[in-house]
Amino acid sequence: MKLISPTDSMFLIGESREHPMHVAGLQLFEPPEGSGEDFVRDLHETIVKNDDFQPTFRKHPGRLLGGISNLAWAFDNDVDIDYHLRRSALPRPGRVRELLELTSRLHGTLLDRHRPLWEASLVEGLGDGRFAIYTKIHHSLLDGVSAQRLMMRSMSPDPDDREIRVPWTLGPKRRSKESRPSRSVLGQLTDTVGSVAALAPSTLSVARAALVEQQLTLPFRAPRTMFNVPIGGARRAAAQSWPLARIRAIKSASGVTVNDVVLAMCAGALRAYLIEADALPDTPLVAMVPVSLRAEDEQDAGGNMVGTILCNLATDTTDPAKRLDAISMSMRDNKKVFAELPRTQAQALSAFLMSGIAFGLVPGFVSSAPPPFNIVISNVPGAREPMYWNGARLGGNYPLSIALDGQALNITMTNNADNLDFGLVGCRRSVPHLQRLLMHLEDSLTDLERAVGIKV
Repeated sequence: MKLISPTDSMFLIGESREHPMHVAGLQLFEPPEGSGEDFVRDLHETIVKNDDFQPTFRKHPGRLLGGISNLAWAFDNDVDIDYHLRRSALPRPGRVRELLELTSRLHGTLLDRHRPLWEASLVEGLGDGRFAIYTKIHHSLLDGVSAQRLMMRSMSPDPDDREIRVPWTLGPKRRSKESRPSRSVLGQLTDTVGSVAALAPSTLSVARAALVEQQLTLPFRAPRTMFNVPIGGARRAAAQSWPLARIRAIKSASGVTVNDVVLAMCAGALRAYLIEADALPDTPLVAMVPVSLRAEDEQDAGGNMVGTILCNLATDTTDPAKRLDAISMSMRDNKKVFAELPRTQAQALSAFLMSGIAFGLVPGFVSSAPPPFNIVISNVPGAREPMYWNGARLGGNYPLSIALDGQALNITMTNNADNLDFGLVGCRRSVPHLQRLLMHLEDSLTDLERAVGIKV
């Protein structure tokens, strides 16, 4: 057995029927030209033969000290691939609508704690001949960045590459000679103690930035919205792609970052959705924006190493250009605070900023306390060129994350060659007509184009 880290253990302890703690991805593929009707069946038959499971895909919570769970990992030596890999077909007419309905049901179910904490579904039956793969893995095993990297490594930029690779057989990438050497446990402990010893002056710097210079957005100052309520266990998923060229054109015209434009796009959509529901608060929504704290040579490591920034979404502002400016300034100021901290202290500050999620597990907290923030919006790095799997082109790559008590809606996106692919997850009860947010995202992007002088 291997001890579970405190961060990873949080995702196990906090899980319940209402709060499945897995991250997932929905990949949509176009079969290679000339492939027959048995392409997906043959693919499945080949995949199940890949049974050299890496440790991450053999882990599930074990029991220590007379039955205490969530302290250590147990490792299965005989993984039942027929359980973990399912083959499904959509009902007619096989539209993306039916695919997303199936995905919604799959995303709302818990993983079996007595088995390795992952599942994959190979889905056929789309009316246009495409097929899909929905994969989910517990957040205690991998964070979204690591999961995305692993999925991309199973694919190839070469359409003629017909080697079938699957995530569960891929080991960590070898570090290059230039990579820093691994530290001993004692060395890591010494670094941590040193960081803690230096925390006092850093704390004063952070406090000054937050209270005097107002650079740092603090939690529990967000308005209460329809998203910040206790939730049920059922989910609804929505997905759509947008050309990156449109977003980059706004970036160039306004002098901000791509992520600033994406956040403004989401802010405009949330504003329109809340106005439609007669539920827009007078004060601006606040988004939690995860940022990776991994070094380049740590990108494929397991576990979680994610920091967080809180961003003012300026949803009280009518003008899209002014909203974009406010978002850019908020992100810039918050990033400046983090840039001045060592990584250990940045992680500690991130833990403070997202502490409201942990408090949300306390009965009655969500109903009585102000929200720490209103929504999680995450941009996960993806492929910068077209990718293929056994010759099938990756047409859509939609990340799907976690909804929680007090955080009934999550928006995650990733770049996929020339597109930015959005995956939305909401509590089926608390976020009605989730798919309407896709329409509002398009309208918001168009409004931003007009606001910065781009002809549409």
